[in-house]
Amino acid sequence: MRYVAAYLLAVLGGKDTPASGDLEKILSSVGIEVDAERLTKVIKELAGKSIEDLIKEGREKLSSMPVGGGGAVAAADAAPAAAAGGDKKEAKKEEKKEESESEDDDMGFALFE
Repeated sequence: MRYVAAYLLAVLGGKDTPASGDLEKILSSVGIEVDAERLTKVIKELAGKSIEDLIKEGREKLSSMPVGGGGAVAAADAAPAAAAGGDKKEAKKEEKKEESESEDDDMGFALFE
């Protein structure tokens, strides 16, 4: 993802077809070590393609993906129902479970590390 972001930054900076040196310069400016194999793959995959067309295609693909936002609402509704039923131990367990899920929002990695 960082290589694609660097490619997009280079295009926004005026380079129609950024070279590996351009991307290395961008990535090293923020302290990221470059993996030459991944960098070459990104450049090869994006070479000769219009960024605007790629973004348009990506949006079309994303719009066709189903989104399952109903799970969080169901879990939120279950906690008050359990507490209202008088089963406090179960409510505390569910509350602890929700806290542990929210602590790992970064999924174990950062975008620019």
